Amino acid sequence: QVQLVESGGGLVQAGGSLRLSCAARGRTFSEYALGWFRQAPGKEREFVATISRSGRLPYYSNSVKGRFTISRDNAKNTVYLQMNSLKPEDTAVYYCAARWAATSSYYSSDYNYWGQGTQVTVSS
Repeated sequence: QVQLVESGGGLVQAGGSLRLSCAARGRTFSEYALGWFRQAPGKEREFVATISRSGRLPYYSNSVKGRFTISRDNAKNTVYLQMNSLKPEDTAVYYCAARWAATSSYYSSDYNYWGQGTQVTVSS
């Protein structure tokens, strides 16, 4: 089992940046592909970014491509989401997730473990 704890959320003005972190405890972190998802009020949870076990294959949703960067540090058991040029529509609770597989996935149903979420609010 893996426990995931997100941090780094907060309030930022449009155009600003935040870096989210997700620390993992439990089974070997390097065995998991990882993802970030988000859920805005009244909306379904949506895919943001994912990275494979090797870290060589990041994928992004079209809405964040070019602004967000996912990365992982297996030595620190942590996955990051660097968010630049933030927009008010990025406001949501952001969740990290882990799946025991080599390959990444866009689908939330493919993930076995979830963090509790961290709030990101972007003001206009």
